[in-house]
Amino acid sequence: MFAHLTKEFNYNWKLAAPVIMGMLGHTFVGFVDNIMVGQLGSAALAAVSLGNSFFFVAMSLGIGFSTAITPLVAEADSENNFKKGKSAFKHGLFLCTLLSLLLYAMILLAKPLMKLMDQPEEVVVLAMPYLNIIAISLIPLIIFQGFKQFSDGLSLTKHAMYATLFANILNVGFNYLLIFGKFGFPEMGIVGAGIGTLISRVAMIVLIWVLLKNDPKTKAFVSQIKLFVLENSMLKKILNLGLPSAMQMFFEVAIFTAAIWLSGLLGKNAQAANQIALNLSSMTFMIAMGLSVTAMIRVGNQKGLKKYVELQRIAKSIFLMGIIFASIFATLFLIFHDVFPTLYLDLDDVNNYLDNQEVVAIASKLLLVAALFQISDSIQVVFLGALRGLQDVKIPTLITFVSYWVIGFPTSYFLGKAEVYGSTGIWIGLLVGLGSASIFLYLRFIFLTNRLIQTHNMK
Repeated sequence: MFAHLTKEFNYNWKLAAPVIMGMLGHTFVGFVDNIMVGQLGSAALAAVSLGNSFFFVAMSLGIGFSTAITPLVAEADSENNFKKGKSAFKHGLFLCTLLSLLLYAMILLAKPLMKLMDQPEEVVVLAMPYLNIIAISLIPLIIFQGFKQFSDGLSLTKHAMYATLFANILNVGFNYLLIFGKFGFPEMGIVGAGIGTLISRVAMIVLIWVLLKNDPKTKAFVSQIKLFVLENSMLKKILNLGLPSAMQMFFEVAIFTAAIWLSGLLGKNAQAANQIALNLSSMTFMIAMGLSVTAMIRVGNQKGLKKYVELQRIAKSIFLMGIIFASIFATLFLIFHDVFPTLYLDLDDVNNYLDNQEVVAIASKLLLVAALFQISDSIQVVFLGALRGLQDVKIPTLITFVSYWVIGFPTSYFLGKAEVYGSTGIWIGLLVGLGSASIFLYLRFIFLTNRLIQTHNMK
């Protein structure tokens, strides 16, 4: 019954696996930071959560915008149009660099909000210096995304994976040295975690450029780039794709950021528990994100070839893969919901024993809800990638806004009050928002591809 879909699994995985590893690398940076910082207590973990909430909002805009490069390069690649592909890369890299500087400035301007959000005072004091450091790391991260999305568009998904994995090794090493003050290095606490992250993200750019420069397929693309010789038509095309894509990712990341802030209203322990559940969910979400990039690449290729029946079939095969992976992760969350949170905290810490026990108890309940939204989260992000491959971004942007902010956030706000369901209620709202997005984006994709197929058949 599913043979026409499962036969694509091997090639899908060949493309997706390096993307997934690279994206898991980004998340693993946070995972390592959280586990190491968690040894300092729940206040430090909550501070990382609060600082990252500002960073992730800005990062979502940058990464979302950079995805505009991939379908343009993929379409040019299927057409064997080198000039068009290089133009998309050059203009995309220029805009990513400019955007990274603007987003860094945005974080600096937004910092005073941290003191006006009714967050725990001890958490705010710790979060401020941490945010100062990781805000700088946003610049190399978004520039790296420009290189990554270009490489992905050419179906060369391993380069970003190698760069990210190398950066993770650096991050772990510098975290160990700087958080705890080992081998003569100063003991800097969570600021040390921020410095380790900054160093690793600068290293990512250097390595991916070296890899692309030495790859025969990409050497001509990344050589002799006249970055400031620009064409208005390509700038406009990338902006028309990139800005809605940035807003799509922003709307989703922002609701998870809102969950962090709402958790902060419930206290530092609720906020730390939210960070644990969010970090674990983020790692499983990277599998779906990898499949989303695969959908974007393959749909972009088929669009360039004008093979619309194949386009729909391939997208459905990636969708089926996403369902299978999500079901596995949902099962793991259900089985180990009370075990995973213990990885993040030192339960033998006498001074923080009661706080840590409460954090684990809250996080365990949140993982039960997270198990339920694994499937809807996978569906929505895969079809969002497929729609980006079709270069359809405006209606999906509206869909994500309605799903997360008209439906999801009010549910989180009302159910997340201490006298209602507390932290669990916040995550039920996330589940409702993701479920709505998955249904609407699926219907949008089927509508567009059926119309393309019918129009093509009539010619």
